Amino acid sequence: MSFEDLNLHPKLLKAIAEAGYTKPTPIQEDAIPIIMSGRDLRASAQTGTGKTAAFMLPVLNKLAEPSELPGRGPRVLVLVPTRELAMQVAAEAIKYSKYLSRMKTVCLFGGVPYPMQIRDLSRPYEILVATPGRLIDHCEQKRIDFSRLELFILDEADRMLDMGFISSVEQLAATLPATVQTLMFSATLKGNIYNLSKRLLKDPVEVSVTPVQQNKDNIQQQLYFVDGLSHKLQLLDHLLQNQAVEQTIIFTSTKRYAEQLVGILQENGHQAAALHGDMNQHKRTQAILRFRKLDTRILIATDVAARGIDVQSIRHVINFDFPNNVEDYVHRIGRTGRAEAKGTAISFAAPQDMLMLKRIEQYIEQSITPHVIEGMEAQIKANFNSMKPKPRGGRSFGSKSPYGSRNTKPQRSFDSNRGPSSKNRYA
Repeated sequence: MSFEDLNLHPKLLKAIAEAGYTKPTPIQEDAIPIIMSGRDLRASAQTGTGKTAAFMLPVLNKLAEPSELPGRGPRVLVLVPTRELAMQVAAEAIKYSKYLSRMKTVCLFGGVPYPMQIRDLSRPYEILVATPGRLIDHCEQKRIDFSRLELFILDEADRMLDMGFISSVEQLAATLPATVQTLMFSATLKGNIYNLSKRLLKDPVEVSVTPVQQNKDNIQQQLYFVDGLSHKLQLLDHLLQNQAVEQTIIFTSTKRYAEQLVGILQENGHQAAALHGDMNQHKRTQAILRFRKLDTRILIATDVAARGIDVQSIRHVINFDFPNNVEDYVHRIGRTGRAEAKGTAISFAAPQDMLMLKRIEQYIEQSITPHVIEGMEAQIKANFNSMKPKPRGGRSFGSKSPYGSRNTKPQRSFDSNRGPSSKNRYA
């Protein structure tokens, strides 16, 4: 199938060709005709499958025809969980609509001053991309008129649930016209997400593509067993010194630990920057821009902050801390191997991570291959899966001897579970 077969507007086809797209992805093949037919849709699609274009192209195709209703409010509302994803979706909308007239996109998110957003909302526009908190702020001040709204798109609904936004989503949905066409995209359509779709959508068509069980054949998944924190740090330093490790995202469990790990890596000569929710929007934008321009090779991020990062050159993802749920694992490794490129996802597994490892392997229906680096093998050998951690002093490697004894006196201390400490819970 080609994009021409999807009956898209010629000006959209021109923009698609300039973007370098040659044929639709599976989610685009399935979703675009349904959306163009006017039906509500709930879709399960992982990051990197082309889902933004799957809803934005048919939306723009519809917006190519002028609205019959007067006013300057949006005809399309795209609700997303994070600032980074809001900027990404808005950028995609602008890219695809470059040859369409009257196609203004407004992007709203927190962490930036209100005046510029107020000015944008006071002028005519067609597409509104927003995060829930800032959107509600503007709505409460009566700055947005939804009377012309035709489509409501909820992107990454599973992350909305994880971040506690579902009540806000339902509050917003209740204010929209009853005739609005609603589209929901999520990594999973189970449990509370499915129940939410039943409340928001009217007789929807369901689409599920690239299920996680068949996910990411182009990503090599590797596992390193670790004895504890200092062992993790030695392995990480060794991997980062390897020239084969190119642009890399390292995931930590919290924003505090991301900052700590940046400091440790910088002390040992690595070019690293953090990305987390406590950073203001300017710093977050600059961190992503430097990473995208290859000025920074290593980005240490939390799960929420990394949502929406779409950098094609990322070849490695490292799970320094194991994720708290299987869906986050899928989203993390989805940062690499994008656009059919090859990628590598590396995970460090301490004894307390064994249960989550088993759940992840069951979820993706494949085993993650253990790897070892000669001389840096886990010292805990027998029955690793059943080992329970015992507290001992946490250590970090020194800049002069990053591969030395794990009992070397540390320069700094780092606890990826409790923050700065001289002790940690790793065995």
